[in-house]
Amino acid sequence: MSVEHVKLPFYVKVTIFLLGFIALFSILYLAKSIIVPFVFAVIIAILLHPLVNFLVKLKINRILAIVLTMLLTFLVIAAFGTIIFSQAGKFSESWPLLVEKFTSILNQNIADAADYFNKDPQTIHAWITKSQGELINVSTAAIGQTIVILGNGLVILLLIPFYIFMILFYQPLLIEFVWLVSGPGYQIRVKEIVSQIKKVIQRYLVGLFIEAVMVAAMDTAALLILGIDYAFILGILAALLNVIPYIGGIIAVALPMMVALVTKTSGWYALYVLAAYYLIQMIDNHYIVPYIVASKIKINALFSVIIVLVGNALWGIPGMFLSMPLLAIIKLICDHIEPLKPWGFLLGDTMPPIIKIKTIFKKNKSH
Repeated sequence: MSVEHVKLPFYVKVTIFLLGFIALFSILYLAKSIIVPFVFAVIIAILLHPLVNFLVKLKINRILAIVLTMLLTFLVIAAFGTIIFSQAGKFSESWPLLVEKFTSILNQNIADAADYFNKDPQTIHAWITKSQGELINVSTAAIGQTIVILGNGLVILLLIPFYIFMILFYQPLLIEFVWLVSGPGYQIRVKEIVSQIKKVIQRYLVGLFIEAVMVAAMDTAALLILGIDYAFILGILAALLNVIPYIGGIIAVALPMMVALVTKTSGWYALYVLAAYYLIQMIDNHYIVPYIVASKIKINALFSVIIVLVGNALWGIPGMFLSMPLLAIIKLICDHIEPLKPWGFLLGDTMPPIIKIKTIFKKNKSH
């Protein structure tokens, strides 16, 4: 019997799949310091590639076109970062006072509840005092960790521009390599997959940027109308967290509600913030995402949440941001390879008709 006709038992196939799955994720986790900046660089390079091509068509030297594109990108990011850091600096200076006021309000409310239920509030007060000290000192305690993180982040930030430049410069070489590896019979299909990946990444990131700007504007406007302090940084932070599907929006509303509780005389303002954010989230989910973001990428909600959690487990916060573009690429590859099409269908958001499903079950029962 030839090797080609040997059929492995199901349990052997499952074992091989699980071992490969574990090995893949182990490599992704252990090599994250190398993989994460490179993946960021690839995605950014794909996004910047049209601008580089446009400058090259204007008879500008390719190296100069890449440098100009990267310089323009750096200036935009630097301007945006300056605004964020200036607002964040003011917010961080007021953080101990906000914690003290919040703890005082919580202290009073628990004391009233303890009196109402005829409980001894001393234990609760001791816990609150301890928590207050921990909250006030949390930023101080995190300075050492932040320095380490910034040190590692500085290395990554230096690597990413280098990777971007090299990927953009050697883009023709890399594309030609893909053609040669794919073989004569698959070059047309591979070319289509690469072209689709470029379009998906570019359109998805542009759509995500437009969504973030619109959400930041709406959140900031809502907070300004309600008279909530630090409206700009809270609105921008909410938009950045909103990039993380389904999870970020929940986290984003907690901080402005806390600020509202501390800075306003009435607790109703926290509920107003919750209502405003809920309305904005509804607008985002039903109008902005379907027409601007979801039209560029078709991933169902179940796997969107799963991939974000997996990305966080593997690579932390960068993994949460990279998870959706990477899953979109995986789905795109699955959609273009015949044996993998069922997996692409599973990742998508196209629901089969209920009647069709019932018909399949009836046929299976009849057999």
